[in-house]
Amino acid sequence: MSEKQQLYKQSLIKHLYFKRELSCAELSSLTEKSLPYAAKALSELMEEGVVIESGHAHSTGGRRPQMYSLKSDIMFVVTVAMDQFITQVGIQNMHHQYVGEIDKLELDLSNQSDSLHKLAQFLDSFISKSGIPREKIAGIGIGMPGFVDVTKGINYTFLQSGAESIVSHIERITGLPVQIENDSSLIALAELRLGAARDKKNAMVVNIGWGIGLGLILNGGLFRGTNGFAGEFSHIPLFTNEKICNCGKMGCLETETSLLVIAEKAINGLQQGRTSTLKNLSEEKVEETFRAIMDAANKGDKYAVELISQAAYHIGRGIAILIHVLNPELIVLSGRGALAGRIWLAPIQQALNEHCIPRIAENIEIMISQLGYEAERLGGAALVMEHFDSIRSHRRSHKLLTA
Repeated sequence: MSEKQQLYKQSLIKHLYFKRELSCAELSSLTEKSLPYAAKALSELMEEGVVIESGHAHSTGGRRPQMYSLKSDIMFVVTVAMDQFITQVGIQNMHHQYVGEIDKLELDLSNQSDSLHKLAQFLDSFISKSGIPREKIAGIGIGMPGFVDVTKGINYTFLQSGAESIVSHIERITGLPVQIENDSSLIALAELRLGAARDKKNAMVVNIGWGIGLGLILNGGLFRGTNGFAGEFSHIPLFTNEKICNCGKMGCLETETSLLVIAEKAINGLQQGRTSTLKNLSEEKVEETFRAIMDAANKGDKYAVELISQAAYHIGRGIAILIHVLNPELIVLSGRGALAGRIWLAPIQQALNEHCIPRIAENIEIMISQLGYEAERLGGAALVMEHFDSIRSHRRSHKLLTA
């Protein structure tokens, strides 16, 4: 098989992974190749057991075209979603379904100098326990907070790796190709390929979490900026509150809007006698605390709704600035904070009404992500498949496609 043919077949695999199901004509159009050329490659992939027939398309009045999809177990992807405290790891097949259980590693990125080695060892053990042969794993996709340089494979904020990059270290331990990305950009990738921003040209994906991240979709693709640092929404200097942010500056958006700040305000308010159904909140158990606040808000607890509404209004002020700069068609609220659902929408819209020029903001759609808490993990798998061409030289991927 020539390298050109192999690359084309890999492009078909990528399209089928993201679209789930396509006809030969659709693949021909997407890859800008003739119908006979696409049909020949598709036939070869079927002979190799990579692609299967998945039925016929819905009738539009003529002959219904045959649809094709990837065989679910032809490859697997290890997906890793990290935040400052918890790392979640799962394995997905080619139908975006989990194989086995999702595992968690408590890893406080701010306090451990050996975090990278612990992560690599945990991933190596997790993959071994899965029982899936490593030659069937396309790669490992990792989303992480911080200033991630995807070109150098390093994170300037967390997981300090010394002379060896994060990517090289984990590849050496696991024997698998690795891709890393900032968590907010990864969530935006998930929304672009699998979620609300699919087929959108210009969108902003706000990652409501321990910080307030931002993934930018411009001209139909993920925008990372010169060094991959685009989207540091948390650190827009929006307040004169004299509060020091994690970045070392004062008055950043994060200081009034992050889930950590909401949790802190909730605890302080209860201590000062605020009436609420919330009980036994703990700064040490931030994951449980934020979930309790989101759950209470969704049940109508007045104090919980007030806390989220205050943060949402300030997030809306930040979004208003970006709208004037980028003029997006869609804003998606995603990440773990999206669990609060539609409670975010009214205060954000109020802020846009007050701070945006109506002509610029009138046609913008704001929505809650349907991917929600799954977004980063789905993004980790999408990241590997997004770079499937670039990791083709890896012996496992090559062996899979040429066997």
